[in-house]
Amino acid sequence: MTAAVAEFTVDPWDPGYAAALAVEALAELGPTSAELVLDVERDAADWKPIDPPPGTETPEVLLIADGVRRIDARVWVHDPSSPMPTPGIAASFAAGIVECGPAGASLAAVEVGRALFSASAQTPEVKTPHATYRAERASGPSMDELSLALQRQVTQLEVDLAVRHRSRGDDLLLVDGPLRGRTHLPRTVGYIKTHHAAYLPGPQSSVVSALSPGQRTPVFLMGTSWRRHAWYVRLPVGSAAPWAGIARCEAGAELPADEVVRLADALTLVLPSLAGVDYKDPRAPQNLVPIGGLEKLLRHRLGDPRLLYRALRGAAGS
Repeated sequence: MTAAVAEFTVDPWDPGYAAALAVEALAELGPTSAELVLDVERDAADWKPIDPPPGTETPEVLLIADGVRRIDARVWVHDPSSPMPTPGIAASFAAGIVECGPAGASLAAVEVGRALFSASAQTPEVKTPHATYRAERASGPSMDELSLALQRQVTQLEVDLAVRHRSRGDDLLLVDGPLRGRTHLPRTVGYIKTHHAAYLPGPQSSVVSALSPGQRTPVFLMGTSWRRHAWYVRLPVGSAAPWAGIARCEAGAELPADEVVRLADALTLVLPSLAGVDYKDPRAPQNLVPIGGLEKLLRHRLGDPRLLYRALRGAAGS
């Protein structure tokens, strides 16, 4: 009698990155603590993969926004009124927008910012020969609090660019990452390519696994520390790994359900043509081609980290 041989699949993402579906998420495929309303578009018992219906309208212009960040140096802020220095970070960050339309994709806007983040009221502005780091207060001295203050600046920069560069009333803005902090922007969808939690109960989660490329799940409402509409979509992928090619999209909780359904159908049609390819991008297909190109450009715009580090040390007198 021949012993059964265990089968396996290889996750298509480069092992240098976290898996598209984190291991801890696999352990949470049962009920989660997230608030869920599953019958927004269909009854929870009637969930099945959805194909966008014939005649679905797609936006003539899709704007894709993304941001990057980098810590240039860890610093200590010395406050004369305090016996101990306060930790901080000097960071560079940038945001940009790519416009995708009938003529192809083009860069619409790029902006770079730099700041020194610390919980100290004495956080200084730092000027060097190569860059100026403005002073920004963080809510606390821990690395998590400093990182959150930095991420808020990246998000705000993306919002500012989107507000300044949206001149049409029929465009659609896709932001790379959760929609949090940007729910007030009209016609805007968050795009999440890495899953750190599996929010759906088992029966609905199995629908995600059953998606074919170009299909989506029904729209649902979810609430953690904030509420939003969401749905999952599968991009073209050749792997059979769990949730390969799966991305989650988010729209504002205040939007009418029929409007969110139209957004979901439109993006399910548009996204496959923008999917990354594995021989060019280790995070394909979820890392869309315009996002990958924009990230590369933005990181270049941040400047030489060694030069900036030496400049910061020079400004500190060390």
